[in-house]
Amino acid sequence: QVQLVESGGGLVQPGGSLRLSCAASGFTLDYYAIGWFRQAPGKEREGVSCISRGDGGTYYTDSVKGRFTISRDNAKNTVYLQMNSLKPEDTAVYYCATDLSCGVVAGRLVDYAMDYWGKGTLVTVSS
Repeated sequence: QVQLVESGGGLVQPGGSLRLSCAASGFTLDYYAIGWFRQAPGKEREGVSCISRGDGGTYYTDSVKGRFTISRDNAKNTVYLQMNSLKPEDTAVYYCATDLSCGVVAGRLVDYAMDYWGKGTLVTVSS
């Protein structure tokens, strides 16, 4: 059974850091792409970052470039999202999802390409 479990969310002050984890089970992570999405209250879900299978190519939405880093540890079947210099506008529920590839359309990571989703972890950036 395919399962994704996010962890690492919490309350952090502006300028702080968090590392989110996405632990996979039921499949071998290195054969799939893993994407991170977020949804803030009252807003649509947004693709944040993605790491491809194989060469591990990465995608970041413009608003997080230079601040967030996605990585994978195949031995632990886990993908991480290191988030630095956090801003209040980063506040959202963060989800990880998987598919064979990172679906990027018109420069945006799309969620409809992802087959399996975790339940999310809440990140709150506030002083």
